[in-house]
Amino acid sequence: MNPMNIQMVDLTSQYRKIKPEIDEALHRVLDSGMFILGKEVGEFEAAAAQYLGTRHAIGCASGTDALQVAMMALEIGPGDEVITTPFTFVATTETIVLLGAKPIYVDIDPQTYNIDPAAIAAAVTSKTKAILPVHLYGHAADMDPIMEIARKHGIPVIEDAAQAMGAEYRGRKLGGIGAMGCISFFPSKNLGAFGDAGMVVTNDDVLAAMLRMIINHGSRKRYYHEIIGVNSRMDTLQAAILNVKLKHLEQWHEARRAAARFYNTLFKGKPVTTPYEAPYARHIFHQYTLRLPDRDKVAAALAQKKIPHAIYYPVPLHLQQAYAASGKPAGAFPRTDRATAEVLSLPMHTELTEEQQRFIAQAVLEAIGS
Repeated sequence: MNPMNIQMVDLTSQYRKIKPEIDEALHRVLDSGMFILGKEVGEFEAAAAQYLGTRHAIGCASGTDALQVAMMALEIGPGDEVITTPFTFVATTETIVLLGAKPIYVDIDPQTYNIDPAAIAAAVTSKTKAILPVHLYGHAADMDPIMEIARKHGIPVIEDAAQAMGAEYRGRKLGGIGAMGCISFFPSKNLGAFGDAGMVVTNDDVLAAMLRMIINHGSRKRYYHEIIGVNSRMDTLQAAILNVKLKHLEQWHEARRAAARFYNTLFKGKPVTTPYEAPYARHIFHQYTLRLPDRDKVAAALAQKKIPHAIYYPVPLHLQQAYAASGKPAGAFPRTDRATAEVLSLPMHTELTEEQQRFIAQAVLEAIGS
């Protein structure tokens, strides 16, 4: 029923296009034998910092670790509160709770699905140690009002840019607007490794030095440990791969944006809410997410035709069994609840063809009309 072998994310076709570059980079590392903190890690960090316009970019083992070490650098721990969104991947909350702090959820903007700045202002208390906006699906949260609240109260902002490497807010790349930005290079991301990898970026020299120590067992000099740290170094092999792929990233963003525009034309005038792009944002479409009143019916119809699709995310974090201690009941965040019931992400990657997109869109529209 899926005659075109449509993938949710087509990583193998992308690899084949740059195979000689990737293979050469991998063999260079294999020949060097430097699998931990080899020179490619420093090279990728320098290239990423230049691309993002930040003073520092510190590679680590995953996007989840990036969030944890960023909070460790701010000494967030028991008794502290971190304001964030309930509509995101679990890592955002998981890392807060692992450090003994408490996530304080606020509702989202219904158009961008990102944290509502007005709701942040109402949630600040004397225990607030950080504000953690998520740039969901590759679209920027509205950072100016968030930064204004942060400055007013003297609270640092950690940007969860896991899905937004290269997305922009008012012409600035995300990650360097707050005190720190956390990025994931999970394979399906716009810039994906061949395994887990992540990064924390910052313009603060003191935080950068702290982050480098935390990621490497709290150590600046081998076997001398100044602070409590973790083992979260970026693999040299992953850095070598990412260094190759970074050179193609802008071209890939443009391919995704073109695919999003074509989807938009196919759904124009239909009873479907297509993704919103705010005037302040450059959306990189990590996901292309529709809103559909009959989402589950459409999802079932796509499944029947073996068309890949996904729900990011079906259960908000305050209602997850593991995080029930937040004490927020169902209905506490109505805009989040509605999004979890209506969002449906369609295949989105650099290798999508217009023929495939027509097939997908037709299936969605047939399901709505049936």
